[in-house]
Amino acid sequence: MRDTPRPQGTVGDTGSRPPQLRPGRALAHTPGASGSGSPHRSDSRPPQTPRGARHSDLDGRLGTTPPVPGRPTFLLGLPALLLALMTWQVAAHGPLARADERLSNSLVHPDRVSEILADLGNITVAVPVLAVVLVYVARRARAAGTHRWWLEPTAAAVLMAAVPALIVPFKELTARPGPPVMGPGTGFYPSGHTATAALAYGTATLLLLPWLRTASARRALVIACLALNAAVAFGLIRRGYHWPLDVVASWCLSLILLQLMALVLARYGRRAAQG
Repeated sequence: MRDTPRPQGTVGDTGSRPPQLRPGRALAHTPGASGSGSPHRSDSRPPQTPRGARHSDLDGRLGTTPPVPGRPTFLLGLPALLLALMTWQVAAHGPLARADERLSNSLVHPDRVSEILADLGNITVAVPVLAVVLVYVARRARAAGTHRWWLEPTAAAVLMAAVPALIVPFKELTARPGPPVMGPGTGFYPSGHTATAALAYGTATLLLLPWLRTASARRALVIACLALNAAVAFGLIRRGYHWPLDVVASWCLSLILLQLMALVLARYGRRAAQG
């Protein structure tokens, strides 16, 4: 027979006993030990994964402490590794650099179209585009009442101004000659035009994306940014202004810088201002 609690007597019945628990009844639903404060544990230890005690990783997703490596680690580590590998090969004129030169010889075919596309990476073209975007974003943020409305445009302008300081050391280290059509001279690795285009158009895209209301508009902006940078790369290589590795190295460097800027703005930018 099932063991049930014995019937209680009246208040004055001294022979009555407390009710007995049925065998097999789940103890997880009974109150915890004295002083535990938790209705789900029989001791004073806190729950294993309290919702409020979990920390966010670098992506903003819930994770453990320390942060589990995620997408930012990959986007920073892989381009840095590729950049180091290419820089070593170019400086030592290794097999990768020699293969790059053979590939370039088969791709170079100067024409007017390639020259126009390469010019999209000029400072006189890319920087004014970025400047217009910076003014637009600053005015939108200020009109929206953002406290630090100046932070994002200022960070983008500082990053763009720092391009020569970031590119020149690589040029001095490698002293790479240019393709034959460029004649004598060194300092072609990495490509300054590629870095200018990638950072100017990439930064403009990062700053504009939060202000676009529809997913289709954001998608179109990203595609336009990628198309512009691909056009600049095509023009530089086909015109013979740069070796292919010069372009890829600048892409890697620019991706690192853009990712760092995105992380900094996510931490100190619009979200912190509105909070």
